[in-house]
Amino acid sequence: MNVIGIVGWKNTGKTTLAAALIRELSSRGLTVNSIKHAHHGVDVDQPGTDSYKHRDAGAREVILAGGQRFAIMHELRGAEEPTLDELLGRLAPCDWVVVEGFKTHAHPKIEVHRRECSSAPLYPEDASIIAVVADYAADFPGPVFDVNNVTAIADFILSPGKS
Repeated sequence: MNVIGIVGWKNTGKTTLAAALIRELSSRGLTVNSIKHAHHGVDVDQPGTDSYKHRDAGAREVILAGGQRFAIMHELRGAEEPTLDELLGRLAPCDWVVVEGFKTHAHPKIEVHRRECSSAPLYPEDASIIAVVADYAADFPGPVFDVNNVTAIADFILSPGKS
């Protein structure tokens, strides 16, 4: 399984890039899965729904299934948050996984950094960052891509030995 991460500070365009990269890789006939890390509580289910009532009653996992998709909701119930490796192990087989977040994990990552960002870039301290996407000429020893050049970013991650 090939994994590429999209990291950066809040409001730099990580989600926009991740979605564009998923779209680009998918358009090339590749199967793509994604993992999005959130630092806040996540709940895709709403109080009052049947699946919510199942979880509220104590179910550790609930699968909500329909004709178009299914979702597995897993309650940690006090257990530790799963690692990226554990989450990757739960995904169906695919060509690529685009991971948004998980800054501290050592998978190959592309950092998104903007000129107006008040926080310093991550790449000087993170050897697993293999490229930077920026709206300025970042002082990165590897490739630096324009924020709008998703085709070149996809070409880069698909090239042998890059990720």
